[in-house]
Amino acid sequence: MLKKALKDLIKHRELLQQFTLREIRIRYKQTVLGVLWAILQPLSMMIIFSIVFSKFAKIKTGGIPYPIFYYSALLPWTFFASSVTFGITSIVRNMNLVTKVYFPREIFPLSSIFACFIDFLVASTIFIGMMIFYKVEFSLNLLFFPLLVFIQIIFTCGICFLGSALNVYFRDIRFAVPLGIQLWMFLTPIIYPLEMVPKKYLYIYLLNPMAGLIDSYRRIFLKSQSPNFLYLEEAIIISISLFFISWFLFKRLEKNFADVI
Repeated sequence: MLKKALKDLIKHRELLQQFTLREIRIRYKQTVLGVLWAILQPLSMMIIFSIVFSKFAKIKTGGIPYPIFYYSALLPWTFFASSVTFGITSIVRNMNLVTKVYFPREIFPLSSIFACFIDFLVASTIFIGMMIFYKVEFSLNLLFFPLLVFIQIIFTCGICFLGSALNVYFRDIRFAVPLGIQLWMFLTPIIYPLEMVPKKYLYIYLLNPMAGLIDSYRRIFLKSQSPNFLYLEEAIIISISLFFISWFLFKRLEKNFADVI
């Protein structure tokens, strides 16, 4: 089933490109700042976190300046959170197309994810500037960056495939997503470093692939270290497993989307 689905998706790759561009245009249509909103979201959260957790809560960052410590995590997290938010509701938001024309329905969540990826790249320009400003060393470990992004996209696709399919049948999901994203952030080492998690809970904590990924981003960018491969291995296994299971379930449910919507 998935082999046929992949061929079908490749056949419609130009449509996926068009839907991604359409997603970007719709998102920033009639806005004054346009794509700059992609920068403002993680940047504003970075400023707030830096003030609160340096002046009041006193979170230890291992000597890393607070602004770049937080931005290095908020950048991939914002990409993930935005992708899940838009991806899970993508099919219902395009119900008029679902009921009229056939093409692979996973194009909807994929186009949302790829549009958020463009935002991620735009916001990354600020991070490069911060690395230069804080004189962070550019090491060969940065070569792990494409791998980390790929794993994150695979994991995000798994979440969005399953969530978007279930949202067609259970509309409560779209209300639960914002709450789930907020709670998920506190279970991910964004505000605090991974080293603060008690070792006896670490195995359970790392069942969240974003935990290992955020820690890996910080290691390669801020510490000139390679990722902790024990943490990353768990993230890879869970992400790939979720991706194929979710895609399989998505294709099983897809044939009824038009009737249910």
